[in-house]
Amino acid sequence: MEVYCGKETICTVDGLHFNSLYNARVKAFNSTGEGEYSDVVSLQTAEVAWFTFDASLAPQGVRLSNENCTATSDSYEPRVVLGSVGFARGVHYWEFIVDKYDASADPSFGIARMDVSKDEMLGKDDKGWGMYIDHQRSWFIHCGVHSCRTEGGIGPGSTIGILLDLDQRQVTFYVNEEQQGPVGFTDLYGVFYPAVSLNCNVTLTLHTALDPPSDSENDSGTRC
Repeated sequence: MEVYCGKETICTVDGLHFNSLYNARVKAFNSTGEGEYSDVVSLQTAEVAWFTFDASLAPQGVRLSNENCTATSDSYEPRVVLGSVGFARGVHYWEFIVDKYDASADPSFGIARMDVSKDEMLGKDDKGWGMYIDHQRSWFIHCGVHSCRTEGGIGPGSTIGILLDLDQRQVTFYVNEEQQGPVGFTDLYGVFYPAVSLNCNVTLTLHTALDPPSDSENDSGTRC
């Protein structure tokens, strides 16, 4: 496919997959015609993805800072914030650090389609898959259906990890580096964006381009 035609000698190619090998070639042209193609050059994309919160998709009431890696909400109702990169294949892991939290809040962490509802808890509609958690326990939620209550909550300083394995088509959740419950959701097909819903009692900082947890290869895929 042709990805650029113009006068610039540098171009950016969007829509590439992570951890993939691409072949590229170029040729010159001017008013008299076109030259021959160059030799093929192989280009390797990064093994893991670095991304931030997507400021262009942030709903009203959400403030982003720290180069769009920290999210704070001024809304009493949940607001969904998406990551800036969508994934269709590969294994990806990222974490949220809880900078501010009180027991009246129940943020939901997970993945979503780009057109997920932004003004309700992540997982309330069919475009979001989340784990919502308070200071004592957590549940998985999708299409408004709650499942897999698991003891153990969060507080200021807690770390929530999301392991999206699109080779096995599943997502698994971690709290303070320990798996929280069984595999969260399976049979995942399509493009998924990192996502979280939060309200005015929560501030989160996103950390990306992380290696998956060391025990993730032993995950049996069991669900409750």
